[in-house]
Amino acid sequence: MTRDEIFSKVRDVLVDALAVDDDEVTPTASLVGDLGAESIDFLDINFQLERAFSVKIAQGELFPEGVTQDPRFVKDGLVTAEGLSALKAKLPHVDFSAFEKDPQVGKVAKIFTVDTLVNFVEKKVNAKQPA
Repeated sequence: MTRDEIFSKVRDVLVDALAVDDDEVTPTASLVGDLGAESIDFLDINFQLERAFSVKIAQGELFPEGVTQDPRFVKDGLVTAEGLSALKAKLPHVDFSAFEKDPQVGKVAKIFTVDTLVNFVEKKVNAKQPA
């Protein structure tokens, strides 16, 4: 599958799951900030991506769990260096460059963009392909 084909299917999933217009689903659109996703929506998005791409997505693989509630990873409302390392390890498909400059816990949700989903799916789909 090409990246454009993956983007198109991801866009369809988000239009359905979040009841947004397809022109709102741009690569840089934040799932929470721009598209209005809530925590319950992440379960639906996860499920719909599994169906659309015939892949299995383990719990916490696409959207991490518990990192921002762990006192080792958060101090004074900021994600610590250890927390950032944990997020990077759990989310290799995410670009953390902007978040690293201002690692507020409240901004973690903003790292999940449409492009993040496309990157994740692209890696999953390519991992299924025989070499």
